[in-house]
Amino acid sequence: MGTYKTDIAIVIPALNPDERMVTLVRELTEAGFENIILVDDGSKIENRTFFKTCKEDYQCRLIRHMVNFGKGIALKTAFNHILDNRPDITGTVTVDCDGQHVVSDIITCAKLVMEHPDHLILGCRQFNDQNIPLRSRFGNKFTKHFIRLLCGINVSDTQTGLRGMSRQLIKQYFAQTKGERFEYEMNMLLCAREHQIPITEFPIQTIYLEHNESSHFNPFIDSIRIYKVFLTFMLSSLSSFIIDIILYYLFGLILRPVIGDKLQVSFLGIEISLLILLRSVLSRLGSSLYNFTVNKKQVFHNDSKDVTIIVKYYVLCICQLILSSLLVDKALTFIFSSTIRKCIIDTLLFTISFQIQREWVFRPGKKKGH
Repeated sequence: MGTYKTDIAIVIPALNPDERMVTLVRELTEAGFENIILVDDGSKIENRTFFKTCKEDYQCRLIRHMVNFGKGIALKTAFNHILDNRPDITGTVTVDCDGQHVVSDIITCAKLVMEHPDHLILGCRQFNDQNIPLRSRFGNKFTKHFIRLLCGINVSDTQTGLRGMSRQLIKQYFAQTKGERFEYEMNMLLCAREHQIPITEFPIQTIYLEHNESSHFNPFIDSIRIYKVFLTFMLSSLSSFIIDIILYYLFGLILRPVIGDKLQVSFLGIEISLLILLRSVLSRLGSSLYNFTVNKKQVFHNDSKDVTIIVKYYVLCICQLILSSLLVDKALTFIFSSTIRKCIIDTLLFTISFQIQREWVFRPGKKKGH
């Protein structure tokens, strides 16, 4: 029976590393790890000497990209190498090359992969530590709360580079996960959420040297790439909202000369403007057909043909329509335009609707083996 030292591969993607990578590899070798894979992601010629030292002195497997493709591609290059050439390796631990991860935590991660092969393992930094650079503390705390709200993913460190996963998870999910650069690590979490892969966290010691200036993470460009992941969640609702508002306005132009503004009807025991009710129903019917199609295919990636999905969607849609119509007619009446009132109210209802769609309407069924 194998052990984490023989069965778990340490994958280290690196761009322009320094002596700290050699120190890390030496310590990993001394700890007994037998499979260390380095990916040179287009480093400068003057930095290649560190890869050469690791390869010759510590028998590391070296894979070289002649140009910089990004951390996501580097990790997937190593994953595919393992899947194609190393049937003896049962799992991997990914580690940053700049010395931020200590060997004791890497060992813990490797052991957890062996113990929980169906889990994604995350070594999570503790961001209450004031020694952690401000940009890292703020960026990770903001992202943590952001993805918890939008995606229902509750992890304490969304961008940790210390991750463990079994060969099975790599083959079935993570080798195909989209993403070329730092956004790949976020996409892994989304993939785990989508396929209901359990996430196991453990606290790690993190060493920040020179205020993390060696990091190749660009706070502006790479943050855009990471948050671009969430645009698919918001763009569908925003575009549906725009379609809904345009249709609501157009139906007002068409129907107002026919039925006027004064006619009231009893709706659920409440008197409501017939014009507002008809405009709300017709506009929501058009926008909801569009929204359902986009959400199912592009946002929640639900390929199920189960008819209960559309039934649940329209139950939600009808409830939201009723609530929207009542609030537009009865709330914020100091605002003269009902179209403006609708914009405000439907914006407030957006977050609630999204959460329900994610957790109830389009939530995938439980995967076998998880």
